[in-house]
Amino acid sequence: MFRRHAVATGCVLAVTALTLTGAPAAAGPRAKGVSITASAWKPPSGMLEALQRDLELTREQAQARLLNEARLTGVAAELRARLGDRFGGSWLMGTIAQTLVVATTDEADIPHIIAAGARAEVVKRSLAELGQHIDGLDQSVPGAKNEGSVRYVDARNNRVVVLSSEPLVAEDLIEAAGVDTEAVKVVPSTERPRLLSDVQGGDAYYVGVASRCSVGFSVTRGTQLGFVSAGHCGKTGDATTGFNRVPQGTFRASSFPGNDYAWVAVNAGWTPRPVVSNGVGGTVPVASSRPALEGASVCRSGSTTDWHCGIIRQLNASVTYPQGTIHGLGRTSVCAEPGDSGGSFISVDQAQGVTSGGSGDCTTGGVTYFQPVNEILTAYGLTLLTDSTATSSGDTSSGTAPSGKQDCTGYPKTYTGTLNNGQSVSHPNRYYRTAVAGTHSACLDGGDGVDFDLYLQRWQRSSWATVATSDSAGSDEQISYVGPPGFYRYRVVSVSGSSPYTLKAKAP
Repeated sequence: MFRRHAVATGCVLAVTALTLTGAPAAAGPRAKGVSITASAWKPPSGMLEALQRDLELTREQAQARLLNEARLTGVAAELRARLGDRFGGSWLMGTIAQTLVVATTDEADIPHIIAAGARAEVVKRSLAELGQHIDGLDQSVPGAKNEGSVRYVDARNNRVVVLSSEPLVAEDLIEAAGVDTEAVKVVPSTERPRLLSDVQGGDAYYVGVASRCSVGFSVTRGTQLGFVSAGHCGKTGDATTGFNRVPQGTFRASSFPGNDYAWVAVNAGWTPRPVVSNGVGGTVPVASSRPALEGASVCRSGSTTDWHCGIIRQLNASVTYPQGTIHGLGRTSVCAEPGDSGGSFISVDQAQGVTSGGSGDCTTGGVTYFQPVNEILTAYGLTLLTDSTATSSGDTSSGTAPSGKQDCTGYPKTYTGTLNNGQSVSHPNRYYRTAVAGTHSACLDGGDGVDFDLYLQRWQRSSWATVATSDSAGSDEQISYVGPPGFYRYRVVSVSGSSPYTLKAKAP
């Protein structure tokens, strides 16, 4: 029997090394265009908090994971190109994604993989061969009812997996179809994916009176502006209205089933932006669409359940809905619910795809699938709208602090204190109330060599929600936010270092 061989490199990335002194240099290829250190780089606003919540990580672990993912993605791309048709897949492992595993069908590749800083694994089938097996299953054994509505390439175990609530029936169908049973494993499962439609990325839009979906990513085609979304949300020619029910645009093209993607051209009253809603009043900038690795973290924005994160489990899945089968989907541990369809999947600032469907919900957890965005761009000749400052900016909706010291004058309220590393405090102690809509502004002045962040929060029904953020790499922060009447407070957080600070604020 063929046996898998794993050879580990001696390079281990420590959390402390990443969070205190930056990402260590890899012995070999690096991600092209990626130069990130923990002391200078900060992820988009709201991403660390979502990763802490959904992956049960500390803030330091979430930061370390994102740094590792950014660096190791480039290493994996270089090795895939070098191995060619011997490439058996790559994936990230570990709580902080500290281990990159690269599989090959040839033992002679092991030294090259280790030299690049990855762990080598020798497998029987290449990734291309596994792709051929899943294509064969899609053609010979289309998912029907419970016999195998989900099929995906399981690169980690060098096989194709078929999920079925009736595994014996599925095995009989596979054997009868003449598919290589050695390369396919049937796994008992109750997963029953459904489309997630009730009908700036993540915002709601409507097709007709009752059908609601979510915006994916902003795009252009020549001079025409628009956005991509799920194909099952509407047909070519269907008109859309925005979150406010104002006429918005028209489906220029739509593909479903087979694929699950579409693009909508918007009218002159709408201006697409290269950002994704983070669910708490802020946005995440979109820098590009570099595909993330299997095992990498990914976050989803949708109009029903807002912002949730998880892990990319597999990258080549076929899902059969009642309307037909969709091929080439990403399979994730992110939750979603009806109305989230079409919404954005993003890894840090890299667009990954649009939400197709899933099972479960955001109360008990679930599995969600996305249609890769690069396939949509290629199919329709679209260009992704990107933010040139995305690799260094946080929340683009809430002003950020200028470089150097600032002049915090003209603010009637003053709060002072001292924060040690990792501490946080609210000002005022409970909250302040404003009876009118208007501008909330604040200026934070801290010591040199520390990193303080400033958040403005508003009480919403039963909890505090962050509505504006200033999170530069230093201790001087500014916020200007136009909001409705309500109860508000500021949160000052020490990301690193200890220092006295002065917070000055002004309310409507």
